[in-house]
Amino acid sequence: MKAAIYSRKSKFTGKGESIENQVQMCIDYAKNIGIEDFYIYEDEGFSGKNIDRPQFQKMIKDAKDKKFDVLICYRLDRISRNIADFSALIQDLQDMGISFISIREQFDTSTPMGRAMMYIASVFAQLERETISERIRDNMHELAKTGRWLGGQAPLGYDSEQIVYFDENMKERKMYKLSANEEELKIVKLIFKKYLETKSLSQVHKYMLINNIKGKNGGNLAKGSINDILKNPVYVKADEQVIDYLESLGISVVGKPDKKHGILTYSKRRNGKETDMTKWIAAISKHKGVIDSKDWLLVQKILEKNKAKAPRTDTSHTAILTGVIKCKCGSGMRVIYGKKRKNGTKPFYYTCTMKNDSGGTRCKSKNLNGTEVENIVINEIKKINKNILIQEYKNVKNHLSNNDNLIEIENINKKIVDNESAISNLVKQLSKNIDSIASNYIISEIEKLNEEISKLKEKLNELNQNKKMLNNNLFNIDMVLEALNRFNKEIDNASIEDKRFLISMLVDKIIWDYESGEIKIIYWGGVKKN
Repeated sequence: MKAAIYSRKSKFTGKGESIENQVQMCIDYAKNIGIEDFYIYEDEGFSGKNIDRPQFQKMIKDAKDKKFDVLICYRLDRISRNIADFSALIQDLQDMGISFISIREQFDTSTPMGRAMMYIASVFAQLERETISERIRDNMHELAKTGRWLGGQAPLGYDSEQIVYFDENMKERKMYKLSANEEELKIVKLIFKKYLETKSLSQVHKYMLINNIKGKNGGNLAKGSINDILKNPVYVKADEQVIDYLESLGISVVGKPDKKHGILTYSKRRNGKETDMTKWIAAISKHKGVIDSKDWLLVQKILEKNKAKAPRTDTSHTAILTGVIKCKCGSGMRVIYGKKRKNGTKPFYYTCTMKNDSGGTRCKSKNLNGTEVENIVINEIKKINKNILIQEYKNVKNHLSNNDNLIEIENINKKIVDNESAISNLVKQLSKNIDSIASNYIISEIEKLNEEISKLKEKLNELNQNKKMLNNNLFNIDMVLEALNRFNKEIDNASIEDKRFLISMLVDKIIWDYESGEIKIIYWGGVKKN
């Protein structure tokens, strides 16, 4: 009989239920019931909220290949804290004739009572996780009311600063606040000034591009980022008028207005989606505001007015290459219209957004006649020689298989295994020298090796993602050829929407090289054609 031993831990530690301790206890248990052959799967640094873990997925594949007869883990929640995932796994194991043993809870799925108790325990495991998450959210909610900075990317104009204070029990505590970044605040003040002058996001955006004024991380300030800056109450001096305005939007405001400090907003997003304003909290903060309330409120009024009268663009009913065609400078291209012809139609053109927004100071690209470039692209795709396309894909695949990345992946995997083995040995030494001077050195070495493993895993993940992306693009030449056949049959009589879809099935992006006058079509998988 052969056993699979699975261990998981969210973070590395050499104590308690470490990966090494979990595995060793499972091995000892297995030997006591007469099992000597093991497959060991270890996921370190992965949460139990889902089963998207590399070693877990490898274990499932090996289970389907009938490589082991029983799955052993130290504790139930090492497998999963999600009831649906856990139940599905147990059912799959049963279908494959594989038993499951949790040594901590003493569950064995070979008995009906063991199966029943295990499902009950899995319910409590998920309940524990959800209770902890809810408690954390509640704590963050209460902390928000104090006006402190709760972490993350600080807004333009401020830096996150750690401060130390003593609570009522004279215990030392740490918290964060926003501190002024004077150079960045000059940009913020300029944005508000220019918007009040022009009353136009596009004009402010254009001014920033022409004058090469950058955002917090050195990138160009997008129009959406400028809009967010103008709407953010972090910059306003919080007087009663500002508080009244926020409350009129349904936002809960805590703290007393003082015409000095700015406002921080919390609970604006949950699970990646913006929440209703009635769930937001606005708290008078500990940092100083820099925009007078009358100016900030006037900006909000102009933004609302402009939003209400903003015309809907009709480019989606005309162009078929939007989102796909890009300028040589790296910027996307959007549609603009010429004067109406006598027959009532308007000619349209693809123009570089960087050229257009910067007034031609950051890019010298020429506009493309929309109808002409679309006909060129369609005709080029129609003329593709299938045999040449197949050979191109095979060449890319061969390049992938011969790529030095594969050697690098192998070397990184070996280095990770070596470091983990070294850590395992150091942990054993630490248990024998816990009270000696040597323990400090051992702990230091463990931390050093663990940090190196984290960096290696990040690099490994990046290399594997690149490989996976290429493989996903290239995995089935037949699908590409089927898309090509469909394109040739349907494109001439297709609607605008269908033409967009047919092009997207084959084309990754199209690059307009305005200097050479070439249109470069890049197909999925990196295959290029001019």
